[in-house]
Amino acid sequence: MSRDEVRRDRINQFVDLARIYRNWTRVQTASALKREPSKVVPESGNPKLDLVVGLAEALDWDVGDVAEGIWIDEAEQFQQAEVIAQRGFAALDREALEAHRAGEYRRMTELARALQIAAQTGGERATACNRLAGACDGLGRYTKALSALQRGLAETGVPSHVRMMLEVNLANTHYSLWHLVEARAVANALVERFAQRAPETRTDRVVQAFGHYVRGQSQRRLIESDPMSANAHAQNARVDLVTAANSYEALAKAFDDPSYAGVANTCAGAIIECSAALGEIDPLDAAESLSEGLEQVVDVANYPPGDWLESYGWWSVFGCNVALRGLSGPELHRHMAVFSNKVSEIADRTENWAMRERAFTFEHLRRQRMNESLGHTPDSAPAQDWLLDDDDVRTVTGTMGRFPSFRETGWRILASARALHTA
Repeated sequence: MSRDEVRRDRINQFVDLARIYRNWTRVQTASALKREPSKVVPESGNPKLDLVVGLAEALDWDVGDVAEGIWIDEAEQFQQAEVIAQRGFAALDREALEAHRAGEYRRMTELARALQIAAQTGGERATACNRLAGACDGLGRYTKALSALQRGLAETGVPSHVRMMLEVNLANTHYSLWHLVEARAVANALVERFAQRAPETRTDRVVQAFGHYVRGQSQRRLIESDPMSANAHAQNARVDLVTAANSYEALAKAFDDPSYAGVANTCAGAIIECSAALGEIDPLDAAESLSEGLEQVVDVANYPPGDWLESYGWWSVFGCNVALRGLSGPELHRHMAVFSNKVSEIADRTENWAMRERAFTFEHLRRQRMNESLGHTPDSAPAQDWLLDDDDVRTVTGTMGRFPSFRETGWRILASARALHTA
């Protein structure tokens, strides 16, 4: 079958599914989709947007899910993955792990699809889902990672260590997407598990440390989003982050792995933010401490990407939070300019989409504060032009696609920069 024929067949399936779901006749289905009964499915196999929207409404599906079901060339992808799957599950899993370590996330996606075909047990299918989630996370496709992890956790007969890895990655994905209540709940379950028994293996120790890390970071973010309980969140976050920092430092020494030390450094910066939120450190002193830490990464372009560089990107994020929460006037704008610029530099160097979201959000907030300090209203001209080139627009667009919570801010950024022009 040609691609057009495959798509026409898929559209027909969606139309029939809608008809059966709504208990409509064929005439009623065509009417609901605003089509003539004989011309519901386009000959080209490329439906107009109103048909996709109509099918989504009839099925109670999301529009994107219907579009994905129509346009993804599953037959071609399946054939390619089927050939790769012939290498066998164990060999493919090793390749997927190597691709992850090398940062080859698109290749890892292909290998994960092949793993799903080669998998024969619930444990293998869950492992394949975990590999796919890792690839999606590396590409910043957090909603797809979330879906893959949930599919993996729905499998039966999954070994406890695989399930544990799925759960800790689920907690982190929720955190990346700003699902803070969910992230904290999943991380809490992992932490409580080790309160009942001491960790025995390296994987156990890593999961325990990461559980404290995600629970602590989620509570740190709740300082801002739940201000009525800000002090409690800051206290709880600091306890978890101190535990996580100590655990990662011990892991770094035990296994001679500097990446663990990099995560411990991230915790150290977050602890400074929490202490400032609790009023135990003056906000200006906290900002200066975080700024001094960034002297380690003055030349970002020549600093190797990895957990250590990423940790200083997060130090910049923590610095922005401290500045916005506790500084004003020239000190606010001076520190925000330094921190937001460094976040952006490190985000680009590490290709970290979560950090890019923070970089654009902070710069937007900095400009808002500047306008407010000058007495400008939201409708008046900005204090300074925000110039975005095509690369910037592409990055904002990619960030909007990856973070639903960022989309409103993204549209405001594009509007204020006059980045889009209509004829």
